[in-house]
Amino acid sequence: MSETFGPEPPAAAPQAPATSGRSRALVITAGVLIALFFALTTFSGFYTDRLWYVSGGYGEVFSTMLWTRVALFFVFGLVMAAVVALNVVLAYRLRPVFAGMGDTNGMGRYRDAITPIRRWVVLGVAVVLALFSGTSGAGAWRTYLLWRNGNDFGTEDAQFGRDIGFFVFDLPWLHFLVDFAMAVFVVSLLAAALTHYLYGGISLQTPGDRLTGAAQAQLSLLLGLFVLAKGADYWLDRFDLVSQSGALITGITYTDDNAVLPAKNILLGISIICAVLFFLNVWRRTWMLPSVGIALLALSAILLGVIWPGIVQQFQVNPSEPDRERPYIERNIEATRAAYDLTDVEVEGYTPDTQIGSSLASLDDQTKSVPLVDPQVVRPAFEQTQQVRAYYSVADVLDVDRYDIDGVDRALVLGVRELNPEGVPDPSWNNLHTVYTHGNGIIAAYANQRDRDDDAQIDTETAGAGDVGIEWAQGTNAGEQDLADATGGFEPRVYYGEQSPNYSVVGKPSEDATAVELNLPAVGSEVDDTTTTFEGDGDAGVGGVFNQLMFAIKFGEPNFLLSERVNENSRVLYDREPALRVEKVAPWLTVDSDPYPAVVDGRIVWILDGYTVTDRYPLAERESFDEMTDDALAPETTGLQTLPTDEINYMRNAVKATVDAYDGSVTLYEWDTEDPILQAWKGAFPGTVEPREEISDELLRHLRYPEDLFKVQRYQFARYHVTDPGDWYQGNNRWEVPEDPDVSGTFQPPYRLFIDNPGVAGDEEDFSLTSVYVPYRKNNLASFVSVNSDATDEEGYGDMRVLELPNEQTPGPALVANQFASDPDVADLLAQFNRSGARPVRGNLLTLPVNDGLMYVQPVYALRELSDASFPILRYVLTKYGDNIGIGSTLRDSLEDLIRSSGITPEQTGNNNGGNGGNGGNGGGNTGGEAPTGTVAEQIDRLLQRAENAFNAADEAIADGDLGEYQRQVTIAQDAIAEALDLTGSGDDVDDSSNGSTDGGTDVDPGTDAETGDEG
Repeated sequence: MSETFGPEPPAAAPQAPATSGRSRALVITAGVLIALFFALTTFSGFYTDRLWYVSGGYGEVFSTMLWTRVALFFVFGLVMAAVVALNVVLAYRLRPVFAGMGDTNGMGRYRDAITPIRRWVVLGVAVVLALFSGTSGAGAWRTYLLWRNGNDFGTEDAQFGRDIGFFVFDLPWLHFLVDFAMAVFVVSLLAAALTHYLYGGISLQTPGDRLTGAAQAQLSLLLGLFVLAKGADYWLDRFDLVSQSGALITGITYTDDNAVLPAKNILLGISIICAVLFFLNVWRRTWMLPSVGIALLALSAILLGVIWPGIVQQFQVNPSEPDRERPYIERNIEATRAAYDLTDVEVEGYTPDTQIGSSLASLDDQTKSVPLVDPQVVRPAFEQTQQVRAYYSVADVLDVDRYDIDGVDRALVLGVRELNPEGVPDPSWNNLHTVYTHGNGIIAAYANQRDRDDDAQIDTETAGAGDVGIEWAQGTNAGEQDLADATGGFEPRVYYGEQSPNYSVVGKPSEDATAVELNLPAVGSEVDDTTTTFEGDGDAGVGGVFNQLMFAIKFGEPNFLLSERVNENSRVLYDREPALRVEKVAPWLTVDSDPYPAVVDGRIVWILDGYTVTDRYPLAERESFDEMTDDALAPETTGLQTLPTDEINYMRNAVKATVDAYDGSVTLYEWDTEDPILQAWKGAFPGTVEPREEISDELLRHLRYPEDLFKVQRYQFARYHVTDPGDWYQGNNRWEVPEDPDVSGTFQPPYRLFIDNPGVAGDEEDFSLTSVYVPYRKNNLASFVSVNSDATDEEGYGDMRVLELPNEQTPGPALVANQFASDPDVADLLAQFNRSGARPVRGNLLTLPVNDGLMYVQPVYALRELSDASFPILRYVLTKYGDNIGIGSTLRDSLEDLIRSSGITPEQTGNNNGGNGGNGGNGGGNTGGEAPTGTVAEQIDRLLQRAENAFNAADEAIADGDLGEYQRQVTIAQDAIAEALDLTGSGDDVDDSSNGSTDGGTDVDPGTDAETGDEG
C-alpha cells in the first residue's frame, strides 16, 4: 500500500496514551458479540428460508433470487467502491510537492491526523459505499431480471413507434444504470475534491490559481462524465413522457409533445457540448468555457424545461384545450382500454321495463339462485352456531363458491373453520405451538333460502336457529352433509389458512408414540376430542441440534432446544397464510386480496389469483391500485410488492395458484398465455409455473373471474367506456362506481350471481361477477355490468357485458336503499325489531336483470342487542321492481307481495309458508302456514307453550352435547317469548286478516300452483 500512496510522510507527533488494555478488551469483546448476534440472526433467517423453499419444491426460486442479488450486490458495490477509491488515490498521488511542508489552507492538523491511517480511511469509506451501493443494486433484482428475460409485446406505442416491451422491460433498467453512473461520478467528484483540498491541490484562501493543474484535470474529467451521464438521463426522460401522470391524462399531451419533448432534445445536445468542454479543460486549464457551458445548461433547463412549457400551456393549449388535446386523449383512451383488457367489452342499450308482468312461478324460477346470505353479515352466525370450540374461527368476510349438488349448480357461502390462537384456554408454549396446531373442516350455507331440493324455501319467521335462511351444508353438529356428498368427502384438517398460528411444531418421535395435536372429533363421534399427527411434508424438518438452534434464533424461542416435543422427526410449519406463501414462491406476482377455499380432489385448497402489473405501459391511465380496489368488503392492503408505489396502468390475471390447506403445497398454473410479462418471469424462474393444461377439471370448476381485476376494470371503464375524445374531455356520459349504501365513503362491492343476460339466446344462467354504475356525482342508475366468471366456459369466460340505460330515471343503489328505508310497510315491520330488543342489519343490496327490467333484492337480518352470543338471523327479504316494493319472510313471499303491489294477482307456486300480506305484511307466522287466530290471550298461551317446549328440547340437547341444537332451540324459545311480549301490548282479538295475512296460507305441495287469498 505504501507504493500506491507514495512515500511515507514524516512521522506524526506522539499520540496521547492509549486506554487501558482491559477497557480495550471489553470494547472489542462487546463489539464482537454484537456483530456475532446480528450475523447469527441474519444467517438463521437465511438458513431457515432456504429450508422453507427446498421443502416446498421451490429451491431454484430461492437460488435464483439469492445469486441474482449477490451478483448485483458485488457488481454495483465493487464498481462504486473501486471508482471512488481510485479517484481518492489519484488525488493523493497528484497532490502538490509542498504537501505536508506547510499549512497553506488551514488543513494541516487534519492532514497530520489522517495521513498515518489514510489507507484504513480509504478502505473504510470504500466498504461503506460498497454496502450502500450493493444494497441498492441488489434491490433492483426484479428490474434486472425483467430486462434480462423480457421480450417484445408485439405492439408499438403511438408516440415513438417503439415496441411496448422497451418501456416495460428495458427503460427501467437503463434508468437504474444511468442514475447509478451519475451517483458514482458525484461521489467520486466529492471524494477527489475533498482529498485535493486536504492535501493542498485546492486552496481557496490563496490568491492566483486556486487549483493545481492535476486537480483541475481530474475534477474536469469527473464533471464531464457526470454531465455526459446527465445527457443520457435527458435522452431516457423523453421516453418517460408516455407514462407520466398529468392533470388531464397519463402520457404525452400537446405541451409535452410540442414543448417538453423538444426541450429534452435540446438539453441533451447542450449536455454533450458541456461534457466536451469539460473534457477539453483537462488540457486547456481554463474554467471559462466549461463554466459558460454549465451555466447555459442550467439556464436552458429552467427556460426550456419549466418556463416555455408553461407558456405553451397557458397561451396555446388552455384557450382551445379540447381541440389541442383531442389526438392525445384519443391515444390515451386506446392505450388504457388495451392495458386493462377493456377493448372487447360489449356495451348495449337497455331500456328496463318498470312493469313486472310475470307470474310468481316465473319470477320464482328466475330468482331461485339469488344469494340472500351476505358473506360479511352472517359471519357471526357461522361463529356462534358452528365454531364448536372457542379456539376455532372463520374469516371476517366469508367466500362464495359453487358446487354441483344433485346435478344443479348451487352457490354456497363458505368459511374454513380455522384455529384461533386467542381462544386457546391455556396459552402455554406447548399448547400454542404443539397441541393447538390446526383448524378443521369447512362450514357452508346455501347462498339463498332453498334447500337441497332447490324448491322449498325456509320461512325465516317460523324456522329455528339452525334453519333461518341458512341451510347448513357441512360441519360438526349440522344435520346436512350436502357438501361432503357433493365432493365425495375430503381431508378436513386445515394447517394452512388466513388465521393460522405464527408457527407450529408437529410430528411424533416415533410411529408408536402418543399423538398430541388436538383434533376436532368426527361427526357423530361420542368422543369429545381426538388427537392426530401431521403427516405432510411441511415447511422444514427440525432434524439435529443445528437446525434447532437456527429455529430457536429465528423465532426467539429456547424451547426449540429444550422441549421434548421437538425431536428429529418434527417439522416446523410457518409462513402459513396462503397469500404470503404464493408471494414467496412467486415474488413477481401481485396476489388477489381474497383467497377463497374449495374442495378439490378430496382436499381443501385455497385458490388465489396472481396478477402481473406495471406502471410503464405507454399512454395508459395510471391509478392507485388501493383506490381502485377499495370497497366495503375489501381487506386492508399493504401495497404492491412488485412496484415502488401502488400505482399501475397495466394488469393481467396471469396465474391461478392453489395452496393445499393440509400440507401447504403451492402450485402455480399459467392462465393468461399471451401476457408478455408472465413470459419474462417464466424465463427468469423456469419450471415454477405449470402449463394451463395441467389444471384438472375439478379445479377448473372452482376457478372464477378474480375480484380485484374486475374492480380495477370497472373503475377504469367508468370513464373509458366513452371512446370519443370530445365527449371524454367534457365528461359527457361519465360514470362512476356507486358508494356502498350502508358504508359511507367506500365503493359498493361487486357480487357473484347466477344471471340470465338479457338478449342472449338460451335459458342457461351465467355464474357472473356483477356491479352497477351511476352517472358521475349522481345517484341514478347508469348501467349494469357483469363478467362471465365460469372458467369452464372456454369461449365465454371473461366476457364483460354492459347494459347501458338510455335515461337517468332508474334509481341507483343509494336511492333504492332510501326508498326501502322510507317505505311505510317496510318501516312498520322493521320497527318490530326495536320492540323485541333487536336491531335490523341490512345485507348486500343486489341488482340483477329479471324479465326485461332490473330488480333490487336486499336481505334484512335481526340481531339481538346486548348479547355477546347473538348472531344475525335472516328475517325479511326486500325486493323492488320499477316503482313497486315487496317484503316477505322469504324471497318468494317478497316476490308475491311485489306482484300484488303492482296490481297483479300472483299465481302462487307451492309454498310451505304462510301467505304474504297484500300491503307488505309478513306471512302467517305459524309453522305449516297456520294463520294466527283467536284472542290475544289464546295466542300468548300458544307462544308460551312453544317456548316451554323449546326450552325442554334445549335442555335435552345440551345434555347430549349437541351445542348447535341447543342454540337453535333457545332461539326458538326466545323468539316465541318476544312475540308473546309484543302481543301483551294489544288488547284486540286477532283474526285471519290481522297483520296483513292472507287467507291462512294453506299448505300446498311443492311445485303445485294455488291461488292466494284476498289481499290483506
